[in-house]
Amino acid sequence: MDTQAWLAINALPGMGALRIAQLVARQPEWPQGWLAALPGRAAGELRLWLEHPERSPLQRIIDETLAWQQQRPNRHVLHRDHPAWPELLNELPDPPVVLWAQGDLGALAGPRLAMVGTRRPTSEGTHNAQTFARDLTQRGWCVVSGMALGIDGVAQRAALNAGGSTIAVLGCGVDMIYPASHRELHEQLSRLPGGLLLSEHPPGTRARPAFFPRRNRIVTGLSLGTLVVEATEKSGSLVSARLTLEQNRELFVLPGSLHNVQARGCLALLREGSAHLACSVDDIIADLGHWAQAFIPTSEVVGQAALSIDPPPHTQPLPETLPDPLLAALSATPMPIDLLVHATGVTVSDCQQRLLMLELEGWVSQQAGGWVRLPRP
Repeated sequence: MDTQAWLAINALPGMGALRIAQLVARQPEWPQGWLAALPGRAAGELRLWLEHPERSPLQRIIDETLAWQQQRPNRHVLHRDHPAWPELLNELPDPPVVLWAQGDLGALAGPRLAMVGTRRPTSEGTHNAQTFARDLTQRGWCVVSGMALGIDGVAQRAALNAGGSTIAVLGCGVDMIYPASHRELHEQLSRLPGGLLLSEHPPGTRARPAFFPRRNRIVTGLSLGTLVVEATEKSGSLVSARLTLEQNRELFVLPGSLHNVQARGCLALLREGSAHLACSVDDIIADLGHWAQAFIPTSEVVGQAALSIDPPPHTQPLPETLPDPLLAALSATPMPIDLLVHATGVTVSDCQQRLLMLELEGWVSQQAGGWVRLPRP
């Protein structure tokens, strides 16, 4: 089926992504099999378009999309029969029928990881999102997110700044800028190599609250796994986490302090045992590398040197007796994590992981100004 046929199917009344996916699974012949399988009203609309397109309201929708596409060379309409269509979406029970795309379709070529998180990240969360996004793109991975405020936008900017690939799935048309403060990011995703905007809504569609949960299923559905950087206990990012698990994809979270409200959703996922703890990009690639072989050579997936969160110069490998240097450096006076890293020579990621474990064991606590060692009986 060609683009016009898929646009017509997508615009049929009373259907929707789930019903169309169920029909596609039956592999009806085009067009007679579709006409026989569709419910009455939808079949009538499709027949009218096939026999008298000039009288069909479907043709107006098709013409508007084709006119939009022809205005710029970086505009595309993706569907199951398009060569750039991401096959991972076909594993969803309700994949989008059509995706309007603006930007570089090359972003769809490599392995993809979704990165999501709170709209109000801490400075540590911002730093971690930037570092993971940068390291992922340097390893040939594409960062997928929703161009939302907070972690989404931070990760996508970092991916572009690193010269990597990133895909933003929007809850509006690809020509609409939402949130308005991300105008520059929207433009970069449209014109820079590796940037791509996707939406299942036609151009001109304004953002609506109901669109965003649907948008999230595409973010996670495009990806081999999802990384939650920071999330509160009622964060919308936990919807993405649930979708990831429902789609049989891998879920990763970054550790955070027990006293960090923005990390409590992540800690809850770890407590439930539904997510993997990720302290470096290598942790993620170790779990997903075998799936990524379909995109890039195995040597590039698992054979590169470890990349962790901004290690200080001349960082030494973390010793087996990690509690000693960290506890020795801490006292009753709060110490910020950057000074703790400098004093001990361990990486930020290793330091964060061990501090979390020590906090759970009652050895340390995070207070205003940094970390302290707790008195032991």
